[in-house]
Amino acid sequence: MDRVFSRAALFAVTLMAATAGLGLWLGDLHGQTAPAVLRWGTVHRLSGVLAALMVVLVNSMAVTYFIGTGRWCREVVETYGLDGSYIERSRRIKRAAFPFALMGMLAVVTIVALGGAADPASGRPGTQQWVTPHLLGGLGLAAMIAWCFQSQVPQLRRQQGLIEEVMGEVRESRRRRGLDVE
Repeated sequence: MDRVFSRAALFAVTLMAATAGLGLWLGDLHGQTAPAVLRWGTVHRLSGVLAALMVVLVNSMAVTYFIGTGRWCREVVETYGLDGSYIERSRRIKRAAFPFALMGMLAVVTIVALGGAADPASGRPGTQQWVTPHLLGGLGLAAMIAWCFQSQVPQLRRQQGLIEEVMGEVRESRRRRGLDVE
């Protein structure tokens, strides 16, 4: 799981970097009327939406993984009468990872909100004053999102190690009972 997560996270960070690069290249769109520049502004907005969706997807993958493997761990421990400490370890690992997933999702929502506030295409007055907060917030929060992704990887590895331990116990239990062992 950590390889899939890492690759998806890298893709999300790459999308955020490309979106930021496009935004920096465009500069402030206020007062711009050239159709080509305005089209690139639309590309920036759409790439931002894609990057935001990818960030949420990657964090959701981690959350779903921890929920699913935590339940699996509980059911296997109860079924095979294994040491209950496996369940508690799984819960601790999940609790260590969830804040990073939540921070990453909230950060990307903040970037999108700042972008919406700065968007001259919205037709709202006062959008120009949000350009700098969107720029600084977008760069800083994108770095925080990358850090949140990186902080989840060790927890994914710990959970995978726990699963392997539980599977070892299951194999041993099945061997003792004379059941098939793969």
